[in-house]
Amino acid sequence: MALNFTEKEFKNRKTKVITSMKEQNLNALLMFKQESMYWLTGYDSFGFVFFQSLILKDDGEIILLTRAPDLRQSQNTSNIKNIIIWEDKEESKPTDILKNILVDLKLKGKNIGIEYDSYGLTGRNTLKLNNSLKDFGNLLDKSELISHLRVIKSDEEIVYVKKAAVLADNALDAVWKIVKAGVDEGKILAEMQKVIFEGGGDYPGNEFVIGSGHNALLCRYQAEKRILSNPDQLTIEWAGTYKHYHSAMMRTIPISKADSKHYKMYKACFDALTNCEKKLIPGNKVGEVFDIHAKTFDGHGYKNSRMNACGYSLGSNFAPTWMDVPPMIFTGNPLIIKPGMVFFMHMILMDSEAQLAMNLGETYLVTETGNERLGKQKLDLVVL
Repeated sequence: MALNFTEKEFKNRKTKVITSMKEQNLNALLMFKQESMYWLTGYDSFGFVFFQSLILKDDGEIILLTRAPDLRQSQNTSNIKNIIIWEDKEESKPTDILKNILVDLKLKGKNIGIEYDSYGLTGRNTLKLNNSLKDFGNLLDKSELISHLRVIKSDEEIVYVKKAAVLADNALDAVWKIVKAGVDEGKILAEMQKVIFEGGGDYPGNEFVIGSGHNALLCRYQAEKRILSNPDQLTIEWAGTYKHYHSAMMRTIPISKADSKHYKMYKACFDALTNCEKKLIPGNKVGEVFDIHAKTFDGHGYKNSRMNACGYSLGSNFAPTWMDVPPMIFTGNPLIIKPGMVFFMHMILMDSEAQLAMNLGETYLVTETGNERLGKQKLDLVVL
């Protein structure tokens, strides 16, 4: 069994969850988020694409219901002792098996929290679960109970986040070494991933974003791989990942030469990031960070080119995304910023009329006195 955290760390996390459950008058919590399972027990798998649930009772008892392929996976990666397997066969009903487990735990008529907002619980399986548990107990949506605890990182977690930041920096070094007109985007991705894996890193929660030319205006991965033109523009968004903890970065790189508008857009991005840094301090609200982002971009004349959010929390995440939300940085978000939170802040400008992009993104750790930018690379506009 290879656990990524100390026994004391896992004990502290479990205590926090049970305390929160009791405060919310819950007798049990049914987890479907892989992030919750990993954080609470170390269980490391992508088996959440099929029905599985980690059950935590208010007395501390833990049971994992999963499929046969994840029996040894959970034994090798977690501290879970009680693992129940549901069998793959026609007419198999794992939600009924889950109900029987809850019966054995004497939870009938009790308050049961469920992580409904989860990639590990599909709409179809939600209907089946609710049908199996109809009239069984008081079912409550507690999708964010553990998420709220995970948003503040422990000292052990911060070690991994900072290691991820080093890997992200190394990936940018690899980009700067190879990028020029005539280079294939696939080669760029390969070099970025190479240094991360060689550095002990992991697959990220989602694909790296890469796009040149017209695709530089995209902030999602897509399958086209261009060969960089002369001149051109390249947008990349990536994350160093270590023990599933992420530290993300984002850049737009003009190729061969920058358009005059690129420089103006870069100045707006740099100013916006600088102003957001000043707002990302303990005691402020998350929504205030977005508001200064919007005010800065609007002041530069880019209201129609900016996004309606400028970042999000980062942590230990599994596919399909490294965005550890909530919280997301958008206007009106009332969450109070506290030490130990980690945020990726991205300043994104997409000028559809001019077909030009400019992006600047960095990951920050909130500290007692302010914040620390985890990436150590220069923020300058680099033209290659």
